[in-house]
Amino acid sequence: MTKYQKYFREMLDKNEYLFTEFKRIHDSYTLDPVKYENEFNKLGKEVVDEVREWERKLCSQSERGQYGVFSAGLADKFWKEVRIYFPKIDFVGVKIS
Repeated sequence: MTKYQKYFREMLDKNEYLFTEFKRIHDSYTLDPVKYENEFNKLGKEVVDEVREWERKLCSQSERGQYGVFSAGLADKFWKEVRIYFPKIDFVGVKIS
């Protein structure tokens, strides 16, 4: 298991309730975006903030060292892992009219 995968698993484990609840709403939003838009955006904001915090933790060590050039790639891989679990996470904050 790679470092970004370990951080992703640790993030899910340490915030189990938040991510379990978001997964439930995320799946409902996928089926009916209009009905679940408000819940999805409200809880999604917390989830995105948490994911960004873990992304900073992951990348902060590599940015300081000689591997700083790889930090952006590491962040991309981390977000790719997040998107596998939550494919609609990029829609957090989007208003459906």
